[in-house]
This record gives sequence, C-alpha cells and structure tokens, in this order.
Amino acid sequence: MGGVIVIVAAKTDVGRVRTSNEDAFAVSDVASGNPVDATSQELRLPLPDRGLLFALSDGMGGHQAGEVASAMVLESLRSALREDDGTPTASRIEVAIQRANADVVEAAKTADKKGMGATLTALLVQDAGAYLAQVGDSRAYLLRDGRLRQLSRDQSLVQLLVDGGLMTQEEAKSAPQKNVILQAMGLATDVRAAVARLQLRRGDTLLLCCDGLTNAVSDDELQSLLVSSTPGDACTKAIALANERGGEDNLTAIVARFEGSALMPPEGRITATFDELTAFVGAPKPKTPAPPTAPKAVDGPKEPRAVNAPKAAPETPRSPGGAAAERPPPNYAGYAALVVVAVVIAVAVAFLAKHSR
Repeated sequence: MGGVIVIVAAKTDVGRVRTSNEDAFAVSDVASGNPVDATSQELRLPLPDRGLLFALSDGMGGHQAGEVASAMVLESLRSALREDDGTPTASRIEVAIQRANADVVEAAKTADKKGMGATLTALLVQDAGAYLAQVGDSRAYLLRDGRLRQLSRDQSLVQLLVDGGLMTQEEAKSAPQKNVILQAMGLATDVRAAVARLQLRRGDTLLLCCDGLTNAVSDDELQSLLVSSTPGDACTKAIALANERGGEDNLTAIVARFEGSALMPPEGRITATFDELTAFVGAPKPKTPAPPTAPKAVDGPKEPRAVNAPKAAPETPRSPGGAAAERPPPNYAGYAALVVVAVVIAVAVAFLAKHSR
C-alpha cells in the first residue's frame, strides 16, 4: 500500500536518579519483526504493506528484572504479530498480548525474577488506521490540527478515583498514590488489554511515552513541543525538559508523523474522531456523581508503584477489545455513588497491599 509516509524518531534516557533503564521500546516492521532504527536519526519512510509497530514497555521488579520484563514483552509481541493467519488485526493484537503476558509470567517463576512486570502501550499502523493497545499507564497521544489529545486511559488507581468523581485531574497529578497501577504484563495469567482503532488523517502526529515523562512534562508543554518541532527534536526536547526538572525516572518517547496522499485531510473530523476513539479506549467511565463528602484519596506509599492482577478489580471497568471495540461500551449511568466509593476502597486496599514498584 503506497501513499502513506511516516516520519519517526525514538529516544530513551536513564534519567538523573535511576542507575538502570527499565524502559524498552520498539519501532519495527510488522511483517518481518525487524527493528527500524529511529534512535540515531529521524527517519522518513513509506509505510510497509503490513504496517509498522510502535511499542513502549516500562518495566518493574528491581534487580534488573524490570529490564528483562519490558524487553521480553516487546520481543514476544513482535514475534507474535509476524504471524498472519487472516484473523482481524484487533484479535491478533489481543492474542499477541496474551502470549507476551504468558511469557513474562513463566519467566517470573524463577527466584530472581519473581514479581517482575511491565506496562505496554502499542500502536500498530496499517494502511490509514492505527490500532491502539494498552496495559498499565504508559500513554499514547494524538496531535491533530495543533490540538493534543490523550488517546489512552491510564489503568491506575488515581484514574479510577477521577472517573468515580472522588478526585479532580489536578489533584491526581500530585496524589501520593499516582504510581499505583491496576494491572501490568506478567503479574497474572489473565491480562485485559484495552484495544481500539483510530482512523489516521494527514498531518497526524502520534506520541508514545512513559510515565516518567508525563509526570515531569505537562500536556500543554508536550503539545507546544510537537507543534513547533520535528519528531526527532520533540523527543530530544521533551526528555531534556524532564531531566532539567530532576529526571527522577527513566524517560522514553516515540514520535511518529504521518503524511501522504492516501490520508484524508483532518478538517471536520477532529471532534468525531476523538469521540469515536474515547468511546471504547480504556476502562469505561462510570457516570456517577461524587458523594457529598468524597474522600481525597486512599493512603499509600509515595514512591513505590503498587500493582496487582486485574482479578481484584470490579468487572464493570473491564476494558473492551476485539469486536467490542467497534461499538460503544454499556451505559453505567445507573451506578450509585455508594458503589463507586466501595469499589475504590476495595481496589485501593487490595492493590496497595501487594507488589510495589
């Protein structure tokens, strides 16, 4: 398929505090699984027939186990996606994620790897569409016509609190438990990935980045960098800015811009595309009012990231995938505020008592 041009760059940095880099990322040809080196310089290339995979994984576990987990997730994902049995792309992505999760679960059975895990945020770009898949809280953003929108929804405790009306987005940014995530690759045999499809438009820019970057650089700043810079410069400047502010975590960014005659112009499609995407990406948002005296947040450790399997989470926020990604999620408007409070407290207690990052 001709007519789609990709301008891509990717960079990672250990930061100013950590001694090792547990982030892993991949830009690769889907058909061959071969990596595309976008780290040494910004690349401009035609989109291959079976597309390109952009993926980021943020490892956890200590003793270099986090590095092992994140690298294993991406290698397994690339390997699985090379196989094309004719099933729909969204289904193949889900199967590939389950396989990668199983690989990490098996590897974590050894004593020195026990408790290791990793997030995963991936974009598989084929023809004029991009399939987004997420486990954890690494993020995907879209810049279109100068506007930046977060495509992914953090699978985190504070996002659950925000969705339940118990915390504002501003409070979430500084909450002590902002690093608590609800699931990760390798921590349970059942992982539930959020999978959705986005129709690309000419001039779209996609950004994948880890929480180390988004904790230090605001969305407004990211938007300004993406609008005013090439993909390569945007990666470099965003990481430099995060390091100037302490570099407390590993920092990774992948930026891809899409051009070409095969893509439709963005005019008149911004709101519709965003609405369609957010209708089924990530956990459905319960539309319930906050109780009169909503708690600020559940007490938790400031530094570690607590993680647990999604089995402890309620069934209602289950992320749709596959065929479900083609229709809006069920209406949760009838949920009572009391249920939201009970769910939040139960989830918080369960997850904060488990693994820490």
